Amino acid sequence: MGLTRRRFLQWAGATGIGAVVFNGCRVPDHEIQVQSPVQIPEDLVTGRDNYYATVIQGPSSSEGLLVRVMEGRAKKVEGNPDYPMNTGKHGLRAEALLQAAYHPDRIKTPLRRVAKGGPYRPIGWPEAIGELTRVLNEADPSRVVLATAPIRGVLADVTHRFADSYGARLIGFDPLDQTVLRAAMKRVFGQDALPDFDIARTGYLLSFGSDFLGTWLDPTHFARGYGEFRQGDGERGYLVQVDSRFSPTAAAADQWVYVTPGSEGLLAMAMIHTIVSDGLGDGAAASALTGGRGASALSAFTPSAVAERVFGETGGGAERIRKMARDFASKEHGQALAIGGGSAGAYANGLFNLTAIYALNHLVGAVDPPNGGGLVFNPPSDEPRITAAPLREWKQLIGDMRAGNVDVLLVRDANIDYGLPGSLGTREALGKVGTIVSFSSFLDETTVLADLILPGSTPLEEWGTDIPDPGPGYRTVAFQQPVINPFHGTLSFGDVLLQTGRELGFGDQLPWATMRDAVRDTARALHETGGGSVTQPTFPEFWKRALERGGWWDMNATAGAASAPPRLPTATVLPKLAGDENQYPFFLVPYEAHGIGAGGFAHLPWVQSAPDPITTVAWATWVDVNPTTARELNLHQDDIVIVGAPNGRFLEAAVYVNPATPPHVVSIPFGGGHEHFTGVAAKRGANVLDILEDSEDTETGALAWAGTRVRLTKTRNRVKLPKLEGNELAVQLPGEEVIEVQHVSR
Repeated sequence: MGLTRRRFLQWAGATGIGAVVFNGCRVPDHEIQVQSPVQIPEDLVTGRDNYYATVIQGPSSSEGLLVRVMEGRAKKVEGNPDYPMNTGKHGLRAEALLQAAYHPDRIKTPLRRVAKGGPYRPIGWPEAIGELTRVLNEADPSRVVLATAPIRGVLADVTHRFADSYGARLIGFDPLDQTVLRAAMKRVFGQDALPDFDIARTGYLLSFGSDFLGTWLDPTHFARGYGEFRQGDGERGYLVQVDSRFSPTAAAADQWVYVTPGSEGLLAMAMIHTIVSDGLGDGAAASALTGGRGASALSAFTPSAVAERVFGETGGGAERIRKMARDFASKEHGQALAIGGGSAGAYANGLFNLTAIYALNHLVGAVDPPNGGGLVFNPPSDEPRITAAPLREWKQLIGDMRAGNVDVLLVRDANIDYGLPGSLGTREALGKVGTIVSFSSFLDETTVLADLILPGSTPLEEWGTDIPDPGPGYRTVAFQQPVINPFHGTLSFGDVLLQTGRELGFGDQLPWATMRDAVRDTARALHETGGGSVTQPTFPEFWKRALERGGWWDMNATAGAASAPPRLPTATVLPKLAGDENQYPFFLVPYEAHGIGAGGFAHLPWVQSAPDPITTVAWATWVDVNPTTARELNLHQDDIVIVGAPNGRFLEAAVYVNPATPPHVVSIPFGGGHEHFTGVAAKRGANVLDILEDSEDTETGALAWAGTRVRLTKTRNRVKLPKLEGNELAVQLPGEEVIEVQHVSR
């Protein structure tokens, strides 16, 4: 007789195993179907919680979770204290997974257009798989494209196998991809995987543009290390944030250093010049970085030569650079570490900037130091992963679409109509594609153009694995399991590919019947290693225990040494901003919104309502403007302005007068301005991606999303920004008269 829920709970109470019950001891599926309250069987109304371990992966983040489930429904998300990436903490977006699963606007069943551009009609899954198979059978594989958000683990393996077996072009999409950062890691350290940053044991942290406490890479993981950095057993760490915007990380820093946008690399090179010329750093590293020539090889980067361009001032800038360099190299506070990303890598000279920033670590022994506090490299993984392609590749694909050279586009969580610069004309190009198939759970801007929609499941309903990137410095494999049954008639993307692959006749390359089978095969291979965090004599015991812990990791499986320091450039590389300075006087510094990111989470009310950490604004798009700038343009709080770009595109948004915004900078958060993507996101705010110039990093081809100049034009309209602040407070900035700005009223 199978184990029933009643028997299991009776046994649990008798043996006192506690409230945490994992899916390793599985209850039959027919007993955990979601039902209406009047239909719940007597033995299901228990009032007891079960906790199930799973994982959620973002483009560069990985969070192990424990999900509280009662009577078949997920109630609360908590961090998994056993998972090395977040050790019991979790972020806002992980919490909002519950709203994704139970969202009223989810697509509940496969949909097929009656005619091109016409309405949809619901269909069943057999017909949906059959229609997808027919479309692919009739198409030329060389004219089929599969576009997906970045994915790792088993799902990436299945996707690669499907695309390779069929012959389709596979391309990853993320509006704010990490192409430049990955290229910098390869150039400076010879590493393909992103490293971990041992912030907890760092004494002096120098961060360039990377808002690691806000949204950069894996902020939950970094915030955990930052807590130890500030309040651990050792001396309190010292944080310097070099940025052209006052970010949450800048707000938490001991020192915020404003630099002219795009000049971060010049500052780093001038610091290297100072360290080398003063003989403060590692001599062997200095020789390698300069080709044996010493400071003379870096004569273009003396502090005096670059100070005005870096700080926009003539007096005292060179000495500021020298002091920063000496403080960084002195180790007065302990091990120093330099990190960079975000806007620092989002200019045409982004790779130049990040190369210089990360090269600083070679000089101060921060490259995998024996006592920690520096960069910790991750072991290479032989499992496939799909990373976001740079803008240069997407431009080529959009051109192919416009020329009619793409017959079928398969899209999975890649909202390219929203997330690519508006000047590319993506919607027009999509109109030239023969058939668009979407696997989205929601009607976003790209999905509404689809001819066939095969709605995927949400992360709480799927099987999968994750290999975090960046990881914790050793081999880690997380397990994702469905903590609830699919709430609607959806099917996971991986299962659709497996079924379709069998129908197309290449089941040998996709040997699994379901994604659960694929995950089990991964677990079986880990069990056969005989080591790691889970060791059990039999595979069934290993499988159960690995699901209970949320994964498997081996702290002895670490990476090799970094490569020798690279030869640094000897000539200045400037950002080449789009727009004439006289006509477009302001640097536009966009930034990833704290909750909704670059727009991918805008459909979730909890993240929409999360106040911005600096302005406390929610549910809107706004423009941060310096008080001096506001006074010169006769702008006031809540005025609507037109933000115009050199490409002729513009957006409208409300003014937020922010004394922490530099005078020649305006900042706008990403993520607003959806036309569709549920009633929560639609017609709310503006999409700053729509006005960006489609300029690239000159070496990698990545989108230079911080490389656009703009101008502001006042309108006669006003709107009250939804925020948690009060009215007005008189504040005097250095060298300025008393001005009126918003203040926080608790």
